[in-house]
Amino acid sequence: MPAPRPPLRPVVAAPTTDDLPARFLAAWEALDCPTSWRRVLVAVSGGPDSLALLHLMHATGAHHRLDLVVAHADHGIHPDSRTVADRVVAAATDLALPVAVGRLSLGAGTSETRARAARHAWLEEVRRQEGADAVVLAHHQDDQLETILLRVLAGSGPAGLAGMAARHGRRVRPLLGFQKQELVTWLEGKGLDGWCDPSNTDPVHDRSWVRGVLLPLLAERDPQAGERLLRLGRQAAANRGAWNAALDTLPGLSAAESERRISVAALPLVTYDSALAVALLQATARRVGCTLGTRRGSRLLEMVRGGRSGAAMELGGDWRGELAFGRICFYRVVSPPPPLRLNGRRGEVRWGPWQVSWSRAPAPATTRRDGWVGWFIGEGALLRAPEPGDQLTPLGGVGHRAVSRVLQEARVERSRRAAWPLFESDGNIAWIGGICRGEVAVPREGEDALRIEVSGG
Repeated sequence: MPAPRPPLRPVVAAPTTDDLPARFLAAWEALDCPTSWRRVLVAVSGGPDSLALLHLMHATGAHHRLDLVVAHADHGIHPDSRTVADRVVAAATDLALPVAVGRLSLGAGTSETRARAARHAWLEEVRRQEGADAVVLAHHQDDQLETILLRVLAGSGPAGLAGMAARHGRRVRPLLGFQKQELVTWLEGKGLDGWCDPSNTDPVHDRSWVRGVLLPLLAERDPQAGERLLRLGRQAAANRGAWNAALDTLPGLSAAESERRISVAALPLVTYDSALAVALLQATARRVGCTLGTRRGSRLLEMVRGGRSGAAMELGGDWRGELAFGRICFYRVVSPPPPLRLNGRRGEVRWGPWQVSWSRAPAPATTRRDGWVGWFIGEGALLRAPEPGDQLTPLGGVGHRAVSRVLQEARVERSRRAAWPLFESDGNIAWIGGICRGEVAVPREGEDALRIEVSGG
């Protein structure tokens, strides 16, 4: 049997590891993270890459001044997964850092794709629970190289060939400029080592096959192939950045983004050349993590040019595109959250995309029909999603109004109505959050009342 080929490395001089924390800090500062960030979640798999990330984040803490929370997803795939989780907990404890462990219980044979989706969903949930501003991931230069080559093989478009972004939304990857071996060497120099997942060398997985078979073959043929692939990624990233900048530069597009959706004005786009319009639609979708291929982008543009407000189209996975009130919206389909009773003197909860807080206080002299703060008499209120047939009597109005009609007149896109916050008092709809106050449960001035505030969405 021939000896295994060495993994492909870009042909650059291997830097020494003595200055690794200083280089890491420079890489972190180059990310230009918002100054408002105070707390981050560090995703630690237990492998040497993520352990190096954890120790580098900890070592540079005096400079970035961020509170660190360690998060480990135990997929439940490998029989040693609980042992690995215990090692991560021990590493966090040694650094006096809080740690969260998720038992995902996926089972043997789970695909890479499913495991990744479950892991990222769990990390996002923990980020919310911990009040963290971002999730820091340990992807490094070797991972980037593999990603670019995998996307070449998949026939990805120019934006996909850019590989992983160093910062996208609340996901941060400060190690993309570091080679795996220098991270391992630095960690070993501290007397530490990480767990090596056997699946990382199993060629049944596409990434492992690229890592262990294809890249060594390329290195044997052309030792500089790795550097050329990385250069391709950098060029594609510059191209992707230019299209992203165009969204904020071209007149009239008026991109509006929230955590789960983004929209742009339809009228300018439909007047552009089709190729330009599709490229801008793709750039818009990318901002919220939706991958829009050229074929689907062209179909979406045709739908928009049809001009029927409310028209929607599936874009793959749980993503949808919608034409609503003259804007093209990209959004992720989510199920309405379950009803929630708001009781007690005070509280705060995440309800779907909304943040809802409540407290008791003397009521003001006047009650507004609109706005994001509502006042109610009674011991509590029921927060729920709209249902067919819902009606309310607006404060100061005459007769009943259908909730669906009120939402439509308020120009709430159809895709958002299913999870819009409604508040009931004694079985009657008292408030459509932020839009219309009902005439029931209105307190008198100075009366002890329930104050509810809604934000987000």
